[in-house]
Amino acid sequence: MQQGKKVRTVLVGCGGMSRAWLNAVQELPEVEMVGLVDIYESAANQRASEYNLMNALIATNLETIFAQTEVDAVFNCTIPEAHYEITMSALKHGCHVLSEKPLANSLKEAQEMVAAAQQAGKIFSVIQNRRYDADIRRVTQFLRSDAIGPLTTINSDFYIGAHFGGFRDQMKHVLLLDMAIHTFDAARLLIGADPVSVYCKEWNPSGSWYAHDASAIAIFEMSNGAVYTYRGSWCAEGLPTSWECDWRFIGQQGSVTWDGHTQVRAQAVAETGGFTSQYQDLEIPAYTTGNIGGHAGLIHEFFAAIQNGTQPETQAADNIKSLAMVFGAIESSESGVPVPIQL
Repeated sequence: MQQGKKVRTVLVGCGGMSRAWLNAVQELPEVEMVGLVDIYESAANQRASEYNLMNALIATNLETIFAQTEVDAVFNCTIPEAHYEITMSALKHGCHVLSEKPLANSLKEAQEMVAAAQQAGKIFSVIQNRRYDADIRRVTQFLRSDAIGPLTTINSDFYIGAHFGGFRDQMKHVLLLDMAIHTFDAARLLIGADPVSVYCKEWNPSGSWYAHDASAIAIFEMSNGAVYTYRGSWCAEGLPTSWECDWRFIGQQGSVTWDGHTQVRAQAVAETGGFTSQYQDLEIPAYTTGNIGGHAGLIHEFFAAIQNGTQPETQAADNIKSLAMVFGAIESSESGVPVPIQL
């Protein structure tokens, strides 16, 4: 893209989450918001008023905006069921796309979207904001240092009693489809490997306020030979974990625990020869480089990639591997057998 030219951008989907996107854009002088789209025109007008975007076009569908002005990039902040339609329309009109998670409502749709982006030569990326948290970057950097040796076993626990109300209470595979994508994507970053196969068990505990399975255990074989386990529930009352999970990483020479926030501990073997080894505590250095800041960090990288002709870390061609973990787990749960994960 021509240097110095503003990136003319349209936001589709003006619900509550859209504020995080518009907050980030306020810090980017190279971005010009030229349109706001929502099936409820009042929602688009409200965002225009809140963010002083009175020159932006307002519409109830994206095609109306395309008919009226030039657009370079589209923010797809719609519900998952609409991701495919909006993204495919944007790519067809030659736009770069940044979409909310999950990438798509099915693996087939995701594959078609990735192929369309590659054919159009446009950036198609997805919001996986937890990758851009300073704490996960710190833990990832430490694991990459080989201080505890190659990873062999990784466990993550997610236990929160979430009383959402609304559509999630009736949603099938509610934990895996709506939340586990964050954890699975984080696991790929932390482990530095991709999924090979999965065995998953879902169930709905007695006393659950969900109509369908809200708990799950999944066991993944990863491409580096490590085994990753996910245990989670959205109807677990008391002693909640963080939304980022409680983690344990076991390497050949030591272990790391992380609470998903700032509490990280590491120990490595100092001396062997007895019934158990002697261990030493390890210091986990701070993460000091870029690519942090949640939604803002990710959105900044998206527009930098447009200007520089590069690809964001969360490009769809890579993130589809995280989505494949979700649908692989669902397939295994429904079939009762382990399934390979192939792309």
